[in-house]
Amino acid sequence: MGIQNATSSPAPSKNHIDGHHHEVIPSSSLLVVVILVIIVILLLAILLLTVMLRRLQFSRANTAASTTRRIIADTDCMFIARSTMNIAPTSDRGCLYGNSSAGGTPPPKGREVQVQVQVFTLNEAEMATNKFSEANVIGNGASGAVFRGVLRDGTVAAIKMLRPHGRYAERAFRQEVDLLSRLRSPFIAELLGYCADQNHRLLVFEYMPNGSLHKHLHQRKTLNWGARLKIALDCAKALEYLHEHNTPSIIHRNFKSTNILLDKKLRPKLSGFGLAKIGSEKLNGQISTRVLGTTGYLAPEYASTGKLTTKSDVYSYGVILLELLTGRVPIDTTRPPGEHVLVSWALPHLTNRDKVVEMIDPILQGQYSNKDLIQVAAIAAMCVQAEADYRPLITDVVQSLMPLIKNPTTNLSSNSLRFSRSPIPRS
Repeated sequence: MGIQNATSSPAPSKNHIDGHHHEVIPSSSLLVVVILVIIVILLLAILLLTVMLRRLQFSRANTAASTTRRIIADTDCMFIARSTMNIAPTSDRGCLYGNSSAGGTPPPKGREVQVQVQVFTLNEAEMATNKFSEANVIGNGASGAVFRGVLRDGTVAAIKMLRPHGRYAERAFRQEVDLLSRLRSPFIAELLGYCADQNHRLLVFEYMPNGSLHKHLHQRKTLNWGARLKIALDCAKALEYLHEHNTPSIIHRNFKSTNILLDKKLRPKLSGFGLAKIGSEKLNGQISTRVLGTTGYLAPEYASTGKLTTKSDVYSYGVILLELLTGRVPIDTTRPPGEHVLVSWALPHLTNRDKVVEMIDPILQGQYSNKDLIQVAAIAAMCVQAEADYRPLITDVVQSLMPLIKNPTTNLSSNSLRFSRSPIPRS
């Protein structure tokens, strides 16, 4: 009887088993559904973010385009078309003529880009310089010698005879003529003409009687504090014109004191465009190129990777500011250890109000206020930051320097840039 009772105990019902399975299946299914919903939501969010970024880029592009059109309409600045100069020899003069309309981006509607430079023969250049007499040499650099000359109409000019360096030099010559024939700014040395007679390549510039900034800072040592501030401001305006008033922007790539020339009133103009590059139209404006330039002025990211932006020029400008403040050259191996490289030596001084006075060019003593000195030192410190994102836009530098200039020729801005160690976004 006991055995019968034990063996006849009721088995689990089918409903009970089915109910047990019904509890497991909904839990796993629910987990799968939740995961799928999350994935769908993430995909939609990514899609929405992509659409918003594209619309933002499109909006910025439209804003930049409208700004460029307004600048072209309201100023005398020439539009820089992204083109290659088509130069062909002529039968009557043996020189080259430029045709800027061949290839590349056409000029904006309603305004033609015209090449407003003369074409000279070698004979005319020889007559102007007394056959390139040594007595007329006013400069000598890596790219060639510069002669003082008098043109047939009596204009005094600086005639640069480029050294032949093969196809690269020929391409650089054509690009420089193409670029400079379009630039019109009171802060850029004007190209009057050129010659490409046979194997000779000449550039004819307006004459700057006071020579280079390098000569005045490191040889004559005659510039006072007020003159240095005005030079600093006008040099910044030269870069502002290249970076902000041209589309795409122009990167000078060889911004240094020997390429800053002074007129009879010590007003600076930028020259030396042989290495200049047209910037990228992308959002960050970065391009990759060969590392060329002058040691001591090269931005760290450009020197190490070949990646070039307008912020590379800002770094070089910061080195110029340090030259103006200290009277020192960028690289000087005759100095004591630790002082060979100007930027490395100066940076710790620039952020210390007591030490910054110790680094100033001795001939400037008593000519400046501590407030102005600290402001200029702060600008220099930001311009030579190792990280490009920490450097200010050159427009911000201009706005910060303008209030420091006594009786400037342009209206002062009361908005001075507040420097901080944080990236400054392009508006």
